[in-house]
Amino acid sequence: MAELVNVDNRGKCRRIVLYGNPVLRTPAQPILELNQDIEHLIQDLLITMIKKDGVGLAANQIGIPLAVFALNPPACNLDRPPLCIINPEVVITEGKVEEEEGCLSLPDIYEIVTRPEFVRIKGLSVEGKPLHMEGTGLLARALVHEIDHLRGILFIDHISELRRKLLAPRLKQLEEMERQICG
Repeated sequence: MAELVNVDNRGKCRRIVLYGNPVLRTPAQPILELNQDIEHLIQDLLITMIKKDGVGLAANQIGIPLAVFALNPPACNLDRPPLCIINPEVVITEGKVEEEEGCLSLPDIYEIVTRPEFVRIKGLSVEGKPLHMEGTGLLARALVHEIDHLRGILFIDHISELRRKLLAPRLKQLEEMERQICG
């Protein structure tokens, strides 16, 4: 069972990078040491995810290519507080299901994506202890979505080429917005 993290006011809400920012395509580096910088990153991830009403949020979505993501179980109708998972890996997947999916880095884009029906992952808690988590439905989708982010994969990479071509004007808009923000 995953260890939980208390969300407090030590973190700050960060800007979520948009499609087109290279960090979204950068595979995250594993976290080798838990220190104060990682603790701050974890608090920032949790605060940002909650304030932006996300189901999950990977560190590279706030511009930090390190292997950690925040997860918001209440958004999946689970009675558990938000938590962070460090160096997550998928252990087992079973079944497939198609559902609509979106992403905080690609606002207002929703597409049908095929994801595992069940997933089991492993990683580390914020205390550095082994952590195992499994889920179905939206929880499974969120776990795989965030691990994809840490590998530089976006949910639109799982849709057809035709659907990506249809999204091209919106994706260009997002790229331009990100370019203007980053200068």
